[in-house]
Amino acid sequence: MTVGCDRTPLDRSFFDRPVLQVAPDLLGRILVRTTPQGPIEVRLTEVEAYAGASDPGSHCYRGRTERNASMFGPPGHAYVYFTYGMWHCLNLVCGAEGTPSGVLLRAGEIIRGQELARPRRAAARKDRELAQGPARLATALDVGRVLNGTDVCAGPQAPLSVLHGDPAPADHVLSGPRTGVGGEGATHPWRFWIADDPTVSPYRAHAPRRRNRSASTTKLDARRPGA
Repeated sequence: MTVGCDRTPLDRSFFDRPVLQVAPDLLGRILVRTTPQGPIEVRLTEVEAYAGASDPGSHCYRGRTERNASMFGPPGHAYVYFTYGMWHCLNLVCGAEGTPSGVLLRAGEIIRGQELARPRRAAARKDRELAQGPARLATALDVGRVLNGTDVCAGPQAPLSVLHGDPAPADHVLSGPRTGVGGEGATHPWRFWIADDPTVSPYRAHAPRRRNRSASTTKLDARRPGA
């Protein structure tokens, strides 16, 4: 558990920067999920950057939709999306309003509220697996689509907020291709993680979806993000 870290909330100016500055700077920060049962705190150890209209891997590459509208809003808000019909993933919006970019929170160490997270992640064999992957992190924190658009700079009583924490030193931050991203965005080294941290999720390259030619109807293979 992180002891004596800086508990000053991050303000909007932190997020009002280019995504490739914000993403690695989030490592070591503390994400706080305030629930009726009590707070859950996660030290962020792995993230991915998505750069909107210039990034083929981004949900916003082809423009604004009802699903991704939060990404176009002010920095310092949450973008929560539902994927594969099963899982939610949590992003933090950054950059100037109207220019969509965000950081996917891929993994972290739960440092407070483990007793609240464990029932939601019954399959986790060890505490380090509670938030080891984006879908696992969102599940452990009880993050759903209802939190889409939440202002994470609204104060300590907000459902989501981010504390200064203990930022990872630059020489402890590694980068590489994003997990599961294919096409033109596959080679961008925009996944950032803390070296040797046991909560970082395993890297998986993009696996193209294959058509089942033997079936009378077309079915697509689906992979669970962060599983």
